[in-house]
Amino acid sequence: MAESSISFLLEKLDALVSQQASLFGVVEGQVRQLRNELEWIRQFLEYADAERRYDKMFKLWVNQIRDAAFDAEDVIDEFVFNLERKRQQRFNNLKFLKFLPVCVGLPDKLPLVNELNGRISAINITLEKILINKRRYGMEDLRAYEAGSSSNTTATSYEPWRYSYTTHDQMAAAWREKRERVHSTVEESNIVGMKNDVDALKRKLLEGDQVKREVLAIVGMGGLGKTTLAKKIYNDTDVQHHFDGGRAWVSVSQEFSIRGLLLGIAHCVGTTLTEEQKLNIGNDELGEEVNKSLHGKRYLIVLDDVWNTNVWRWLSLYLPAESNKRSRVLITTRNEQIAVDARSDCYKLQVLDEDKSWELFLNKVGSAAATWAELEEFREGIIAKCKGLPLAIVVLGGLLSLKDLTLDSWRRVLKSMDWHLSQGPHSCLGILALSYNNLPSHLKPCFLYCGVFPEDSTIKASKLIRLWIAEGFVQKRGKETVEEIAEDYLSELIQRSMIQVADTRVDGRVKSCRIHDLLRDLAISEGREEKLFEVDENIDDGNMLPTSVRRLISDIHHQIISPSHLQNSNLRSLILNRPPINGGWVFLQKCPKLLRVLHVDVMQNRVHALMLSRKIGQLIHLKYLCLSGFRLTICLPPSIEGLLNLQTLDSGNSRSISIPHTIWKLRQMRHLTCRNGGISWRQSMRERWPYGHLGFHKMTNLQTLSLQSDDWLKDDNFNLGKVTSLKQLKLREIDPPSLEGLFQSVSQLTGLQNLELIIDYEKLKKGLSASNGGAECGTMLQFPGLESFSGHKCLCNLFLGVPIRGLPTVTTHYPPNLIQLKLYFTRLKEDPMPILGRLPNLRILTLGYDSYLGEKMNCPQGRFCVLEFLHMQWLPELEDFSIEETAMPNLKTLEIEFCNGITRFAHGILGLEKLQRILLYEVSQELKNVVLDTPGEDWNRIRLITSYTRPQNKKIW
Repeated sequence: MAESSISFLLEKLDALVSQQASLFGVVEGQVRQLRNELEWIRQFLEYADAERRYDKMFKLWVNQIRDAAFDAEDVIDEFVFNLERKRQQRFNNLKFLKFLPVCVGLPDKLPLVNELNGRISAINITLEKILINKRRYGMEDLRAYEAGSSSNTTATSYEPWRYSYTTHDQMAAAWREKRERVHSTVEESNIVGMKNDVDALKRKLLEGDQVKREVLAIVGMGGLGKTTLAKKIYNDTDVQHHFDGGRAWVSVSQEFSIRGLLLGIAHCVGTTLTEEQKLNIGNDELGEEVNKSLHGKRYLIVLDDVWNTNVWRWLSLYLPAESNKRSRVLITTRNEQIAVDARSDCYKLQVLDEDKSWELFLNKVGSAAATWAELEEFREGIIAKCKGLPLAIVVLGGLLSLKDLTLDSWRRVLKSMDWHLSQGPHSCLGILALSYNNLPSHLKPCFLYCGVFPEDSTIKASKLIRLWIAEGFVQKRGKETVEEIAEDYLSELIQRSMIQVADTRVDGRVKSCRIHDLLRDLAISEGREEKLFEVDENIDDGNMLPTSVRRLISDIHHQIISPSHLQNSNLRSLILNRPPINGGWVFLQKCPKLLRVLHVDVMQNRVHALMLSRKIGQLIHLKYLCLSGFRLTICLPPSIEGLLNLQTLDSGNSRSISIPHTIWKLRQMRHLTCRNGGISWRQSMRERWPYGHLGFHKMTNLQTLSLQSDDWLKDDNFNLGKVTSLKQLKLREIDPPSLEGLFQSVSQLTGLQNLELIIDYEKLKKGLSASNGGAECGTMLQFPGLESFSGHKCLCNLFLGVPIRGLPTVTTHYPPNLIQLKLYFTRLKEDPMPILGRLPNLRILTLGYDSYLGEKMNCPQGRFCVLEFLHMQWLPELEDFSIEETAMPNLKTLEIEFCNGITRFAHGILGLEKLQRILLYEVSQELKNVVLDTPGEDWNRIRLITSYTRPQNKKIW
């Protein structure tokens, strides 16, 4: 994978040449020599035999090449850093001319240029010696792959012209095509070979003889599908209705805390505790609250991936064990002793037999390969090598599905598999290593990078993609954006079964993903071998950071590297994943000067605040900054304007972040996602002189903007409509007077995919009170509606939380590809269902607080043809809700919350054959009685799918 490091360095050399053209003549010869040599080396490494990667001499040679590439990268980055520092010093010295732009003249640059020339010359000499040694010690017989067998040859090719969009129609069509392609890869098929296991475990859970609390354990080696089986059962409709007292899924893994497990259970089953109380009370108090919440109820708790016998010993103290409720605890583990220690009914998961193994392989390899006439030749060998292990079968099937359907191509893969299996005792790991080595070179660092995330964690796809981009893993391709290219990378890794889909967006694209434990182990092992990243606890000398470490993964409470040494290191990425044990403060006063990625996530675990260096603006190479989970306001210093290359600023789920107005100077910004962030608006005349008005119109790379509305939005110079690159726009707490202009600006952003506009409801209520309700609050409700977005052909997700004039009566006035619509505070007087039911692609509809003021709501015949999810919330005036025959034929979920006026169940509800779930929360007792007491088989079905408890983790909106 050293070729990836070299590719990134080549891009840096090109950037150096283009950005510093005035000095290029001085170092031209050395830079060109370095670039040419590295290009040849990259091509050689990309096509080198996979077997040779395990040859000791070859590994030594590759390590030396990688170290030389790292040295060259350090030289370039330090040169750019020192050059910018010179510019800042000159700026500070000319205090009386601060209103003038400052540049660094050639005399100031010459010492830096001479140093750059000398250091690159030394690296060229080192590379020449390394290549001489390669010939001297008999490594010339290293051969490249034959044509068609290289590690980067796949069945999927990316033609730049396919993604060069000239109109939004083409863009929308391409997204639909991509969505269908991704959806076909991630759609969960029937679990091959597990039907008997599912049925057997369901019987144990639902029909077991034990009336008291019982523990069941699924035991088996990694890769057998224990978690897949447990999830299939956990989500089964019969299981959901049987355990009506509460269900909880908790991922345990090797590193666990009882507090974390209790919080996970409390989050799922619900308690009387507020989020603040959960963070501040002790473990025993938290356990008692969990016990109270489950007491007297029939519950199911799943503890996935248990490695330690103490997990159940401690948790059992807090889970009720009544003798007549038939509650169950389901454990998945690789260690049978854990099942024995928990006195569980042990269910040993077996490997698949030959027929089921082959069925699973055919299911994964694709229809074209499954009908290939020559396929039978490989059946015996594939079954023998995979030994019935589902993970190995799926990964190998994913690999072969991308190979040409030729005997030579498949024989080469299976021959390579023989070699891999001979390298270690674990056949599955051999197949996983084979799949890794067969990844194209651009996908290898992307896969390995997944190892930086905690075990069993769910990874947001947007975060992963932005990190890949910041790390330099994503290669430019035609006119596509780097985000689109990275999304294709993710899709291919999913197609190859190297990454699993956890959740999808409304448009079918991947929302979050995860990585199997064995694959994560492989990623960590290969990541260290390839010097991609290091975990601090694996570093021998606690105070010294090896110069070869480029990315450090560390616990905040376990940071063993001294701050001073950290500051002087060559680190490019610092990822702090876990919170301090006892809460308190997080200090980031000293950071490596060449840092590209700074990711801090304290997970809201009693951490009060962040102490950030005021000199963070000196990190001119920083591209990604994430500060998530803090409970007190994060205050970014004004020096943030120095982060010239910053692409992503993400505050995650931190409660508040204060951002200086100088943020608008950062022209490389692509994703400003600070949902609870406010921007100060204090631009002095001195700043306006050299820069002009700071605003969106200069942020031409901005794709995501998520902020609280503030004074900056009122300024006449802030015209959102000029930033046509925006794809996601989320503004909260909008001041009512700003709405008219805001709608006009947003109407120009025809490339939007996701739009969220929410008014400052407190100010809205004051306006309503001041008008005394007269003329429907006068101009307060005279804002344009959905017709403002009729030209938004890419818009699929719309959350409108502002009062509007009304809904357009013509469907062509709506976004044509709208899939999800949420309405809050819209204060509609006319029934919205007749018109919304005609939208052809609407699958998810939420009518929330103050969205509709009427008493009757009717879904007419033949409307809402594709609607799958309907959520009605806080509609106090609504009394009559009806569904006519043939309306909502595909509805799967109906949720009614805080609608106390409804006393009768929706007419026509019995005809919804695909309905799987109904939630009735905080509704009238009369409505509940209709469901509970009305006789008949159809009503028996309704009763089975109806729940009255709101999930603890469900958002208000």
